[in-house]
Amino acid sequence: MTILALDIGGTKVAAGLVDLTDPPRVQQRRSQPTRPERGGEQLLADLVQLAQEMIAAVPAGSVSAIGIGSAGVIDPETGCVTSATDLIPGWAGTPLGPTLAAATGLPVAVTGDVLAHALGEQVYGAGRTYPSALAAGIGTGVGGALVANGQVRHGEHGVAGHLGHVGHRLARDLVCSCGRRGHMETIASGTGIADEYRRRTGRQLDGRAVDEAAEAGDEVARAVVTNAGLALGEVLAGLTNTWDPGVVIISGSVAKSGQTWWDAVRSGFAAQAMDPVAHTPLVPGQLGGDAPLLGAAHFAQTKSEEN
Repeated sequence: MTILALDIGGTKVAAGLVDLTDPPRVQQRRSQPTRPERGGEQLLADLVQLAQEMIAAVPAGSVSAIGIGSAGVIDPETGCVTSATDLIPGWAGTPLGPTLAAATGLPVAVTGDVLAHALGEQVYGAGRTYPSALAAGIGTGVGGALVANGQVRHGEHGVAGHLGHVGHRLARDLVCSCGRRGHMETIASGTGIADEYRRRTGRQLDGRAVDEAAEAGDEVARAVVTNAGLALGEVLAGLTNTWDPGVVIISGSVAKSGQTWWDAVRSGFAAQAMDPVAHTPLVPGQLGGDAPLLGAAHFAQTKSEEN
């Protein structure tokens, strides 16, 4: 069963043909910039073209389904984007699944991009030896998911796992990408780290550069990175107290940070985790960019089996 998998983010769209036999493989990878400023309608047209090109490049009938992990809040039953931030203008309301299905004649299953990433890691990566996992994706924004026994929880409105939108004292009155104030994403994401460093110094560095400065001894950068890690660790502990997963998996560009950040994450977690869950492992993701593709393919396979 070969599945065309798409990972739609605010910066790039990744694609690959996925074979989920043991071991799973991602082949014929492609990547292209999202260019979100052009709006959701143009992005949808790009996705149709990409899917058609990749399907046409292999023998007829060899692709059985399409699995998609997409930015935005997704209705997994209809495959539509029910809401989205202004990261991709006009993305909310996009009939993503139905459009791809009509253009290719294939069944299409759509879930959130971070949910797909979490599903890939729990089934095939860092969480594969655990029955359940709390996954956190820390990059431009902050997302997450709870996965149990190869099933990701979407929630009644498709927003389960949006851990970046948990309130945190260190976020103070900062305005989040969702329009609310005080959410953890504003201080713990890569964007939040860069913004906080700029507020304190007047210098514009990206999140990675701030982390590098922290490791090199910049005291302001160290304080910013430490606060970001503490906020994340404390929120992860609160959710672990609530959900009691077998493992906490941390992925994304910010998870590639140095020791200062990781020490702060673990310190924040230790400060807030209740005794019964205090030893829940905090581990980095293992699959990198393959995680959302494998997760989207697994989701499509599961949906096909249900039907």
